[in-house]
Amino acid sequence: MAGLYLVGAWLLIQVASTVLPTFDVPSWALRGLIITLALGFIPALIFSWVFELTPQGLKRDAEVTPEQSIAPQTARRMDRMIIAVLAIALVYFGFDKFVLAPHREAALVATTAQPRPALAPNESLSAANAKSIAVLPFENLSSDKENAYFADGIQDEILTRLSKVAALKVISRTSTQKYKSVPDNLREVGKQLGVANLLEGSVQKIANAVHVNVQLIRVATDEHLWAESYNRKLDDVFGVEGEVATAIADQLNAKLTGSEKEILTTKSTANPQAYDDYLRGLTQARHFSEPSLEAAASFGKAVREDPQFALGWATLSRMDALNYFKFLDRSPSRREAARQALAEAIRLQPELLETQMARAYFQYWVLLDYRGARDMLEQLRAKWPGNSEIVKVLGWISARLGDWQKSADYLDQAIELDPRDLFLRITAAANRLNNRDPSAALRIADDALPIEPENGPLLALKAQIFQSLGRLDQAQTIVERLNPDDPNQLSTIAYQAKLRRKPASALHYFQSTANESATQPAQIANLLTLADLLDSAGDQPKARAIDAQVRAAAEAALKEQPNNQWLLLCRATALAGLGDRAAALEGFDRCIALEAEDALEKGMMEENKAHALARFGQKDEAIALLQHLLSISYSLPVTPALLRLDPDWDNLRDDPRFQKLCQEPAK
Repeated sequence: MAGLYLVGAWLLIQVASTVLPTFDVPSWALRGLIITLALGFIPALIFSWVFELTPQGLKRDAEVTPEQSIAPQTARRMDRMIIAVLAIALVYFGFDKFVLAPHREAALVATTAQPRPALAPNESLSAANAKSIAVLPFENLSSDKENAYFADGIQDEILTRLSKVAALKVISRTSTQKYKSVPDNLREVGKQLGVANLLEGSVQKIANAVHVNVQLIRVATDEHLWAESYNRKLDDVFGVEGEVATAIADQLNAKLTGSEKEILTTKSTANPQAYDDYLRGLTQARHFSEPSLEAAASFGKAVREDPQFALGWATLSRMDALNYFKFLDRSPSRREAARQALAEAIRLQPELLETQMARAYFQYWVLLDYRGARDMLEQLRAKWPGNSEIVKVLGWISARLGDWQKSADYLDQAIELDPRDLFLRITAAANRLNNRDPSAALRIADDALPIEPENGPLLALKAQIFQSLGRLDQAQTIVERLNPDDPNQLSTIAYQAKLRRKPASALHYFQSTANESATQPAQIANLLTLADLLDSAGDQPKARAIDAQVRAAAEAALKEQPNNQWLLLCRATALAGLGDRAAALEGFDRCIALEAEDALEKGMMEENKAHALARFGQKDEAIALLQHLLSISYSLPVTPALLRLDPDWDNLRDDPRFQKLCQEPAK
């Protein structure tokens, strides 16, 4: 009898575990059934031991004589019943495996095969990941508010270490930096970032002492999973980031490999001044302007304080390479500084992930070896899967290599790890525009706008999308919201005025530009935009004076930076305005040659040459080049609508070949 009970209970559990989830019955119901049946086995066992089944019914075992016992017959019946029950179970599980299971799998495939929705700014597809975390900005509790860089740096270092744990999903700092240190609505923040856990913290630096307080919070319940305070002297604060990261990994049940344990606990320097300079540089490095040059100086101080500081050397190389790439300093000395810093990082710690990252950046930003950089980053991604920056850069490099679909895929993956990074979303939208998919570009831009509805660069991009489609009325409503003090937004304002053939509507923004000394790329670009507007307004004498000013400024800068493509382009454009045809076209050809391996920039350089050819009345060459440009993808490409609207092409309008180019392609 007890055996029959066990078989029946087992069969009931198997059936229930299959059937109950189909009707969305909570999991506790199945657990309750298993416990009940387990408890029921004890009385069943006692009952079968004390009683025996006879023809006269149940009797106590002691009251049945051996001659009256029918236990052997009962046992045989029980065996037959057990065999029958097992046969039924076998039939049921065969039916489930070969009939029901395929239907369930088909339904699952149909569900997961649905098109993946674009990520909205306030949600994430990975919100249910229990091992996901965002590190919020650490609060600076120091009386000296200038110590904010120290709190920022501690947060940055903890986040970086966590991102090296493969089992964790860690949201990038660019998505968390605009939140409060202690947000009012943790659940909303968690939803926007797509994480199950948040880390809050504060840092107080007083003289030579540092107090760090951190707490790990589960978003869904506001439960404090773990909290700790660290009181250290400055010369003993280096290990805090590793201790915090290790504790968080333990709390989130993220199993660490041996190498990950070593990475989390390794101290990058034991020199407090080097560490302080390094943290200051991290904060300065968040800007692509003069602070980027200041960041390089801070990292330089750090490695002078501690020449064995491999992380400092790697970060210095990366910052020098970035300043070189962004045209802040294209001098041979800046290039050599990046190379030497990288060489020191490789000599000291070639296996350090940041050293390998610096190698890839040097290949990308200095050597302009996009394929080599892509190969390095793809290998590094396998070692550092939680680093969203690697995925972003792979997206940007893929675009430069002309692999537009791979670029789009990488950028979409990066948004998963960095959902609130507007620059990332802007580049993802621009990527679609560059690949001549304006509808996708608009969708991504509109998805990003709720994050920051008045973000100037994002609005400027949306205006550019409308301009490329010839929808100037819609572009105008956006242009009126742009900030003319920002050079990139100002260029969009000016181009809108040019396309509408109302240059006066933008000229007043340039009142002081002509009198400024142009030493930076943005200032020289502003002068060229002013000359363009003056040409459109019919004021050629003033336009030529501006062109002469640009030529002089560019030539002066080129003495120190002879391979600065941006300066070469500005000089060629100014020469075209001044009517020096041969020198201008030679300059454009040199720019095209320098960007021969860059699909983004080469097309833009070719378009600038096409503008000059049209200006000089070289119709055949201009139209042939435009035919080529309309067939490729590149940065802010020319479109049939722009050909119809831009005054630069007026010299070509009576040519039937050009008129054909102005027609929208059949869909």
